[in-house]
Amino acid sequence: MSFQSRSITRRRSFRVCALAAGLLASGVALADAHLDPQLLSRMDSALPTDQLQIIVSYEQSGPATATQLDALKLLGIDRGVRMQSLPIVGALATPAEIRALAARDDVASIYFNAPLRYFNKEAREMSGAARTVQNPGDYGRAIPFSGWGVTVLVNDSGVDATHEDLKFGENVVQNVLGPQNILAELAGELVAPGIVPITYLENIPNTDLGSGHGTHCAGTIGGTGERSNGLYRGVAPGADLVGYGSGAVILVLDAVGGLDYAATHQFSFDSPIRVTSNSWGSSGKFDPLNPVNIATYELYKRGIVSVFAAGNDGPGEDTHNPYAQAPWVISVGAGEKDGVLTGFSSRGKRGEIGDFTMPDGSQWTYINEPTVVATGVDIVSTRDTAGSLHLLADDSSLDPAHQPFYSHMSGTSMATPHVSGIVALMLEANPNLTPAQVKDILQRTATNMTGRLPWEAGAGHANAYAAVAEAAGLRDDHGGTVNALREFNANAILVPGSSQPFSFDFSPVGETGKQQFTVGDKAAWVSVRATIGENTLALVLTDPDGVRYGSAIALPVLGDTVTTGAPAKPGVWTVSARGIGSVSGTGLDPLGVTNGYGLPGTVSGEISLINSGGYTGMGDVASHPARSAIEYAVGNRLVDGHSDHQFRPDAVLKRSELAEYLVMGASIRQWLPFSGNSSFSDIGPGHAAYPFAESAVARGAALRDLGQSQAGVMGTVNGAFRPNDKVTRISLAYSLVQSLALQSEAQAFSGELTAFYDGKRIPVEDAGSIPASLRGYAQLALDLGLINARFTVTQGPFDLEPTLHAWFDPSLGVTRAAYAVAAGRYMAHYQSAED
Repeated sequence: MSFQSRSITRRRSFRVCALAAGLLASGVALADAHLDPQLLSRMDSALPTDQLQIIVSYEQSGPATATQLDALKLLGIDRGVRMQSLPIVGALATPAEIRALAARDDVASIYFNAPLRYFNKEAREMSGAARTVQNPGDYGRAIPFSGWGVTVLVNDSGVDATHEDLKFGENVVQNVLGPQNILAELAGELVAPGIVPITYLENIPNTDLGSGHGTHCAGTIGGTGERSNGLYRGVAPGADLVGYGSGAVILVLDAVGGLDYAATHQFSFDSPIRVTSNSWGSSGKFDPLNPVNIATYELYKRGIVSVFAAGNDGPGEDTHNPYAQAPWVISVGAGEKDGVLTGFSSRGKRGEIGDFTMPDGSQWTYINEPTVVATGVDIVSTRDTAGSLHLLADDSSLDPAHQPFYSHMSGTSMATPHVSGIVALMLEANPNLTPAQVKDILQRTATNMTGRLPWEAGAGHANAYAAVAEAAGLRDDHGGTVNALREFNANAILVPGSSQPFSFDFSPVGETGKQQFTVGDKAAWVSVRATIGENTLALVLTDPDGVRYGSAIALPVLGDTVTTGAPAKPGVWTVSARGIGSVSGTGLDPLGVTNGYGLPGTVSGEISLINSGGYTGMGDVASHPARSAIEYAVGNRLVDGHSDHQFRPDAVLKRSELAEYLVMGASIRQWLPFSGNSSFSDIGPGHAAYPFAESAVARGAALRDLGQSQAGVMGTVNGAFRPNDKVTRISLAYSLVQSLALQSEAQAFSGELTAFYDGKRIPVEDAGSIPASLRGYAQLALDLGLINARFTVTQGPFDLEPTLHAWFDPSLGVTRAAYAVAAGRYMAHYQSAED
């Protein structure tokens, strides 16, 4: 999503949507400003004189003005700190002062100054890996799965096996220092000519001599958590690890050397090497004959699973690590801890698919898209105290006792070892799985991510809990709910459009080059791509309305190809370039007098368009008032049409359809009972709605429910699912709010049900017809903008002004068109964290 200037209406809508965490958890009715639930809770329990730590954010780009600071003092708020460049002030204030401040039009939000958490634990919870390890009884076992019997090779910068979590001779069964830039070493030594075998230094306690990257990855896979009493243990703490260190700078031959070590020493340890974790890559097109791809193919034939990072060059199209595109490897994108795809995670290319033949004559098809996504932002894992990357991290939020031993990093590099650990759990459950079967299970058990298509997120978010069950043979029928693996009745048609080259000169100071181009009304998507070379530049697309879409920065050590894209708008567009603006959060040009740090030079690349060919499968919506909302929802896989190519927009939505659409587009975990029995008295495995219904009613259904403890996003009636019952507005409010994992906020509501209109809260007239247990869901659905209230106006013959009335209409049936509108709003709210 992009930043745009907001009208007054947009501004009010933003304030409502910003109440995602449960504005009215305490029942306090406040003005426009967004107050977070934790602050409201503390205000409820505070004495009138208590000074609470608050963070005030203003609705502007620059820092708080003198006028705003004077206003704080007038309210009695006279102790705090202001940011130099950001519109943020930290202060101490009483509950009354906070309420007064919230009434100001220029205040966007007020938050409690809560401690932050950057935990690997959260990543394990989101994927279900923690639930897998902590609940052996779910799998009919007495001993938890832990990765026991599986060895994982960490092909990276090395591993510091002096760390108690990664102890050499215990869970790190071998630590290898690979040759550093093999060919350069040979060229620099006076040795006899000849083709010499690659050699390694084994039994080295610490091989991570440069960055600390490999140590961090190793801890995510199989760290024991000994230094944190288990808090920061890895996904598979029972797995054996082999560290292979190529140093802080890795070349292709160095990486291939690590893969070669895995093949050579597959059976050298008590448990065979079954997995290699590879958090490295490059840019460019997939080439099956690249030496890295050939190496991973050979490991594939030996039963070794290769897991690769998708890359950190997102969000543009066609930024996917070419080594991750091989059909025999697992490519991992990175998500946030709130279930959204992170901006830096590399994407594949829409519709790119190709057939090829390997040297052994085997036929293959590759698809340019990630396999799955795992959490990769602010991951806490083991720290190599000598690692240079840790010098850039702010670990002040960690317990001081943990800071010497753990640090946080972000990247698909951090998501990759997480999936490597999941694979170890799966192979413990079934050592006979082939690499192809492992990949298939990961895809079939994945969780659809709201509004994300396969070229962006593959099959969706990894679901370790279901994947291990499938690996163990408890189920064999996952996959029916995965968007990437099914056929849809309604589809957006996209066809390749025109392309053209661009070229301009970049200047770091003063006027810099750019190129304009025109986009017609048939285009659906605009993308630009350039190979920057030895420079630190990003591409910037600017649409006709001035909205900017930026690529990742090209860095020589990470990749020199950058790309970005945006939804098409007819009119004149501009492509330009920017240099680096900051390093580790420190601005290089705080006054904004340059075009960013970079070298002057020519930037050349290609502009590509994808055209819209219309939609299929919904021939009855052409003249419907909700046509655009329905098309938007179909294009983002939030809804689907019927098999007879009709959408039936005015038909009332059935519960079976709601279950399907929630699992398709609301980030609902896929789940089937491990017992093989149905949870319902009226539908079973043969019913089309069955897999969606099971997922919708399951405990912990919402991806954002990290503890997987909240109730399902739908319920049952006396043990029956009742798939043909209509969906009412109140039941939809429950489902959408529950899908956001806001159960506690909704259930804590106890105030008057109100609807927000024109800066005021209007009491809902029919609140009494809503069960008390569901009023919080109705309030949040209204405040988040997921469902509209209905407003009426009355005015008596002698009234000076009309009276506005608000209605929720809880028992009114939801039409399929109305759901498409609500689903689009849900998606906008869900993905707002990506801004």
